[in-house]
Amino acid sequence: MNLENKPRVATVWLSGCSGCHMSFLDQDERLINIAAKVQFVYSPIMDVKVFPENVDVTLVEGAVANEEQLELLKQVRERTKILISLGDCAVTGNVTGLRNTVQNSVESTLKKAFIETADVNGQIPNEVPKILKQTVPLHEIVKVDYYIPGCPPSADTINYVLTELLAGRTPNMENRSKYG
Repeated sequence: MNLENKPRVATVWLSGCSGCHMSFLDQDERLINIAAKVQFVYSPIMDVKVFPENVDVTLVEGAVANEEQLELLKQVRERTKILISLGDCAVTGNVTGLRNTVQNSVESTLKKAFIETADVNGQIPNEVPKILKQTVPLHEIVKVDYYIPGCPPSADTINYVLTELLAGRTPNMENRSKYG
Protein backbone atom coordinates (compact mmCIF):
# COMPACT_ATOMS: atom_id res chain seq x y z
CA MET A 1 0.00 0.00 0.00
CA ASN A 2 1.19 3.51 -0.83
CA LEU A 3 2.14 5.41 2.35
CA GLU A 4 0.52 8.53 0.90
CA ASN A 5 -2.91 6.91 1.28
CA LYS A 6 -2.46 5.88 4.91
CA PRO A 7 -3.60 8.08 7.80
CA ARG A 8 -0.68 10.00 9.32
CA VAL A 9 -0.36 9.38 13.08
CA ALA A 10 1.91 11.03 15.63
CA THR A 11 2.59 10.74 19.34
CA VAL A 12 4.07 13.50 21.50
CA TRP A 13 5.54 13.32 24.99
CA LEU A 14 5.43 16.53 27.04
CA SER A 15 5.86 16.68 30.85
CA GLY A 16 4.96 13.26 32.17
CA CYS A 17 6.51 9.96 33.10
CA SER A 18 6.26 8.19 29.68
CA GLY A 19 3.77 5.69 31.13
CA CYS A 20 1.22 6.57 28.45
CA HIS A 21 3.70 5.76 25.70
CA MET A 22 4.46 2.49 27.48
CA SER A 23 0.72 1.68 27.45
CA PHE A 24 0.62 2.62 23.77
CA LEU A 25 3.42 0.10 23.15
CA ASP A 26 1.66 -2.46 25.38
CA GLN A 27 -0.90 -3.00 22.63
CA ASP A 28 1.52 -5.74 21.60
CA GLU A 29 0.45 -7.48 18.36
CA ARG A 30 -2.49 -5.05 18.00
CA LEU A 31 0.11 -2.32 17.47
CA ILE A 32 1.36 -4.26 14.45
CA ASN A 33 -2.19 -4.22 13.04
CA ILE A 34 -2.42 -0.46 13.59
CA ALA A 35 1.04 0.10 12.09
CA ALA A 36 -0.09 -1.71 8.92
CA LYS A 37 -2.95 0.80 8.55
CA VAL A 38 -1.13 4.06 9.31
CA GLN A 39 2.04 5.98 8.65
CA PHE A 40 3.74 6.99 11.92
CA VAL A 41 5.24 10.40 11.23
CA TYR A 42 6.39 11.67 14.65
CA SER A 43 7.09 10.08 18.04
CA PRO A 44 9.64 10.24 20.86
CA ILE A 45 10.95 6.89 19.61
CA MET A 46 11.58 8.28 16.10
CA ASP A 47 14.42 10.53 14.99
CA VAL A 48 12.19 13.28 13.62
CA LYS A 49 13.08 16.77 14.84
CA VAL A 50 10.22 18.87 13.42
CA PHE A 51 6.54 18.12 13.85
CA PRO A 52 5.19 17.46 10.32
CA GLU A 53 2.30 19.05 8.44
CA ASN A 54 -1.01 17.30 7.69
CA VAL A 55 -1.18 14.82 10.56
CA ASP A 56 -4.48 12.99 10.87
CA VAL A 57 -4.29 11.87 14.53
CA THR A 58 -1.91 12.95 17.30
CA LEU A 59 -1.85 11.49 20.79
CA VAL A 60 -0.25 13.88 23.28
CA GLU A 61 1.01 12.62 26.64
CA GLY A 62 1.88 14.93 29.51
CA ALA A 63 1.04 18.42 30.68
CA VAL A 64 2.59 21.64 29.40
CA ALA A 65 5.31 22.82 31.77
CA ASN A 66 7.71 24.93 29.70
CA GLU A 67 7.80 27.38 26.80
CA GLU A 68 9.24 24.82 24.38
CA GLN A 69 6.30 22.46 25.05
CA LEU A 70 3.83 25.34 24.77
CA GLU A 71 5.09 26.19 21.28
CA LEU A 72 5.18 22.52 20.23
CA LEU A 73 1.59 21.96 21.39
CA LYS A 74 0.37 24.98 19.43
CA GLN A 75 2.19 23.68 16.35
CA VAL A 76 0.75 20.18 16.88
CA ARG A 77 -2.79 21.59 17.07
CA GLU A 78 -2.24 23.68 13.95
CA ARG A 79 -0.98 20.67 11.97
CA THR A 80 -3.31 17.93 13.31
CA LYS A 81 -6.88 17.06 12.37
CA ILE A 82 -7.67 15.04 15.54
CA LEU A 83 -5.81 15.77 18.79
CA ILE A 84 -6.11 13.27 21.64
CA SER A 85 -5.20 14.16 25.22
CA LEU A 86 -3.54 10.93 26.43
CA GLY A 87 -3.39 10.20 30.16
CA ASP A 88 -4.15 12.09 33.34
CA CYS A 89 -1.23 14.53 33.06
CA ALA A 90 -2.50 15.69 29.65
CA VAL A 91 -6.16 15.65 30.77
CA THR A 92 -5.85 17.23 34.25
CA GLY A 93 -2.20 18.12 34.89
CA ASN A 94 -2.05 15.26 37.43
CA VAL A 95 1.42 14.52 38.87
CA THR A 96 3.19 17.16 36.79
CA GLY A 97 0.77 19.77 38.14
CA LEU A 98 1.81 19.07 41.74
CA ARG A 99 4.40 21.82 41.46
CA ASN A 100 1.49 24.27 41.05
CA THR A 101 0.69 23.84 44.76
CA VAL A 102 4.13 25.12 45.79
CA GLN A 103 4.11 28.88 46.08
CA ASN A 104 7.71 29.27 44.95
CA SER A 105 9.05 31.26 42.07
CA VAL A 106 10.45 29.56 38.99
CA GLU A 107 13.93 30.54 40.16
CA SER A 108 13.50 28.97 43.59
CA THR A 109 12.14 25.79 41.98
CA LEU A 110 15.21 25.51 39.73
CA LYS A 111 17.50 26.24 42.69
CA LYS A 112 15.83 23.50 44.74
CA ALA A 113 15.99 20.97 41.88
CA PHE A 114 19.53 21.60 40.63
CA ILE A 115 21.52 23.17 43.48
CA GLU A 116 20.09 22.27 46.89
CA THR A 117 19.61 18.59 46.09
CA ALA A 118 22.90 18.13 44.22
CA ASP A 119 25.57 15.91 45.75
CA VAL A 120 28.42 17.58 43.86
CA ASN A 121 28.84 20.84 41.91
CA GLY A 122 25.21 21.90 41.84
CA GLN A 123 24.32 24.35 39.10
CA ILE A 124 21.30 25.28 37.03
CA PRO A 125 21.87 24.02 33.48
CA ASN A 126 21.75 26.54 30.62
CA GLU A 127 19.92 24.11 28.32
CA VAL A 128 16.75 23.85 30.42
CA PRO A 129 13.75 25.34 28.54
CA LYS A 130 12.15 28.22 30.40
CA ILE A 131 9.52 26.70 32.68
CA LEU A 132 6.05 28.20 32.95
CA LYS A 133 4.74 29.58 36.24
CA GLN A 134 2.10 26.82 36.24
CA THR A 135 1.88 23.38 34.63
CA VAL A 136 -1.34 23.12 32.63
CA PRO A 137 -3.36 20.37 30.90
CA LEU A 138 -3.62 20.52 27.11
CA HIS A 139 -7.20 21.80 26.85
CA GLU A 140 -6.27 25.00 28.67
CA ILE A 141 -4.10 25.90 25.68
CA VAL A 142 -5.60 24.26 22.59
CA LYS A 143 -8.77 22.50 21.47
CA VAL A 144 -8.69 18.80 22.33
CA ASP A 145 -10.90 16.43 20.32
CA TYR A 146 -10.77 13.32 22.54
CA TYR A 147 -9.65 12.59 26.09
CA ILE A 148 -8.22 9.25 27.19
CA PRO A 149 -7.80 9.51 30.97
CA GLY A 150 -5.85 7.10 33.15
CA CYS A 151 -2.49 6.96 34.84
CA PRO A 152 -1.62 5.47 32.50
CA PRO A 153 -4.62 4.62 30.34
CA SER A 154 -4.89 0.97 29.44
CA ALA A 155 -3.54 -0.36 26.16
CA ASP A 156 -7.07 -1.67 25.51
CA THR A 157 -8.57 1.81 25.73
CA ILE A 158 -5.88 3.35 23.53
CA ASN A 159 -6.39 0.57 20.98
CA TYR A 160 -10.17 1.00 21.06
CA VAL A 161 -9.97 4.76 20.39
CA LEU A 162 -7.43 4.39 17.57
CA THR A 163 -9.29 1.48 15.99
CA GLU A 164 -12.57 3.40 16.03
CA LEU A 165 -11.01 6.56 14.59
CA LEU A 166 -9.16 4.65 11.86
CA ALA A 167 -12.45 2.95 10.91
CA GLY A 168 -14.08 6.38 10.57
CA ARG A 169 -16.22 5.95 13.69
CA THR A 170 -16.52 8.16 16.76
CA PRO A 171 -15.24 6.38 19.88
CA ASN A 172 -17.91 6.02 22.57
CA MET A 173 -15.90 7.12 25.60
CA GLU A 174 -18.90 6.68 27.92
CA ASN A 175 -18.54 2.91 27.49
CA ARG A 176 -14.73 2.91 27.61
CA SER A 177 -14.72 0.91 30.86
CA LYS A 178 -15.43 -2.13 28.68
CA TYR A 179 -12.03 -1.61 27.10
CA GLY A 180 -9.77 -1.21 30.10
